[in-house]
Amino acid sequence: MIKIESLLKKSGYSDKAIYYYTQKINVGEIKEPSVCFAYTGPCGDTMEIFLKISSGVIEDAKFQAIGCAGAFAAGSALTEIIKGKTLEQVEKIHEGEIVKHLGDIPEQKIHCVCLAKRTLEKAIKQYRGIE
Repeated sequence: MIKIESLLKKSGYSDKAIYYYTQKINVGEIKEPSVCFAYTGPCGDTMEIFLKISSGVIEDAKFQAIGCAGAFAAGSALTEIIKGKTLEQVEKIHEGEIVKHLGDIPEQKIHCVCLAKRTLEKAIKQYRGIE
């Protein structure tokens, strides 16, 4: 039997991206989050982000997704990156930083990183009362 890790590695996922996917890092929900927002991207994948925010700092971040390994790896990476940062710092994060944090993902999965970033942007706008 072929292991999922081997298939993901052959597809171009880094060891870190594979780890995030297989270990489901930050997958779940936060009870009584400061904000929760779900977004469906053009590819059809959906991501929901839960943030616990205190004094403008993201204390905890989790997500759920209906999507591929790329969506889960991107969601895990993003939630790891933003924990402990201010909303202002988080708003300056670019997709390239998420890809760099992951190590590498297949080029055709870059849209998954965009999905995670866009969901976060919309969650922060909702938190601020903009959306």
